[in-house]
Amino acid sequence: MKWFVKKIIASNKEPDQKILTDKGKIYTFLNPVSYLLVKTSNNLFQNFDGIFADGSILSLFIRLYSIKGVKRRSFDMTSFAPIVMNYAEKNNKTICFIGASKIQNEEAMRKLKTLYPKLCIIGSRSGYFSDRQERENSLDDIVNINPDYLIIGMGTPLQENFLLDAKTQGYKGIGFTCGGFIHQVANHSINFYPKFFDKYNIRWIYRFFKEKHTRKRYIRTAATFPFQFVYDRFSGENPKSKNKLPRQKQTVYQQNTNILSYRSKGLKIKPIEIKKKHKI
Repeated sequence: MKWFVKKIIASNKEPDQKILTDKGKIYTFLNPVSYLLVKTSNNLFQNFDGIFADGSILSLFIRLYSIKGVKRRSFDMTSFAPIVMNYAEKNNKTICFIGASKIQNEEAMRKLKTLYPKLCIIGSRSGYFSDRQERENSLDDIVNINPDYLIIGMGTPLQENFLLDAKTQGYKGIGFTCGGFIHQVANHSINFYPKFFDKYNIRWIYRFFKEKHTRKRYIRTAATFPFQFVYDRFSGENPKSKNKLPRQKQTVYQQNTNILSYRSKGLKIKPIEIKKKHKI
């Protein structure tokens, strides 16, 4: 059995309460698209404390390994995201969001604060960095404020790299990747998936037509994932899979943005304090 399928099955057994209270751990979510990436990035994903099955398709395929299968855990409003928000709000936990563009991030925070008025968002920023120094400054700020929950949405593998770097540099809270959650909340209704698509587990179809940028990778994945998964199921373990995507090359910088901060106009959110030595 592939190591990451073992980890998904093991992570599936973890109750929500334990995941939300066991500090110093980081988690990511695997779907058919990122499944193909894991095979070339063992060194990255093996450092995560838990991997969840993001989507009903992967959950279904895992039945080839485990008759009981695993439940779907996705960081969106139909699954794990409201569990995190509700727990954080009720237990006065601090939270920080990083991802999407600056405008999208601010709009997502506004919507989340409307739905969860007592949610303590102590910082947020876009998922884009002008250079390596800005990225390092943001990691320093995260370690300094040390939110109870750190939510990263940059796409795989950038989000996994960033979250792992935060933990390596001293972040002591609980971290989750969230894929496109932040920009979906900003650009659409906070409940991104209509009830019909959610009820029948065909959310990917809705996203395929709603978000044009996902179409090529969905088509490519549909043509390769089923065959690759079945092949992996009946082939031997390959723990020495070569990491073809070194972490240094994955941390690309895409656009110029301000340092880690959140403009809390109209919202009672404490922005992340920027140290004077940081230069923009």
